[in-house]
Amino acid sequence: MTAPHWGPPGSSPWADPATPTEPGLPYLGPPPTAQPYAAYPPGQPAPYGHPAPYGQAVPWVPLPERRPQRPGQVITAAVLAFAQAGVVLIASLYLWFFASVADVAVAQADGVHWSATVNALATEGSVLAFVQVLSAVVLVAAGVWALNTRRRSAWQLLVAAHALQVVLAGYWVVRLLSEIGGFDTEGAIVSVALFFAAGPLVGLGMLLLGAGRRWFGGTAQA
Repeated sequence: MTAPHWGPPGSSPWADPATPTEPGLPYLGPPPTAQPYAAYPPGQPAPYGHPAPYGQAVPWVPLPERRPQRPGQVITAAVLAFAQAGVVLIASLYLWFFASVADVAVAQADGVHWSATVNALATEGSVLAFVQVLSAVVLVAAGVWALNTRRRSAWQLLVAAHALQVVLAGYWVVRLLSEIGGFDTEGAIVSVALFFAAGPLVGLGMLLLGAGRRWFGGTAQA
């Protein structure tokens, strides 16, 4: 059985390499959209979108210098300053409220033997509430400044703001123990003081040790 044959009679189904073919159109060059390689002066980069000619080295372009990254210790100390400011503001409002109530009680209890003591405590509470509000403002300002500069003065202000909170917590421990201290209340007083001092103590550790200290004053992070 023979394979089917298509084409005129006497022709082969396979083309004969020796058979001449009809000439096609002459080569007109690359399409109009193609960009031929061009020669550029040595050391000069090729224009944007044009590949460098074969054999020509592409010049090395240095990358922009990377700015040093702010250490996590500095960010943590600033965030702790913001959190401490919020806690101190709430505590100051309560302190001012109780001092105001004590003032009203003293005003309505003229001649009572304990009125002088309550009056002194009310005055002390009002003054401390004002001082604590100022310390909260300093905490916020120091935290914002430390996040936006590397000046040594910003580091000093943030350290001072955290240290002031530790001093205030210590003052409250001594003051409350002297007034209402006892076997049943000492543990609660110390616990409250540690709650107020925990954040500032951690913030001081972040700023006084390691990269948190080296960051300020223009010293690069190691």
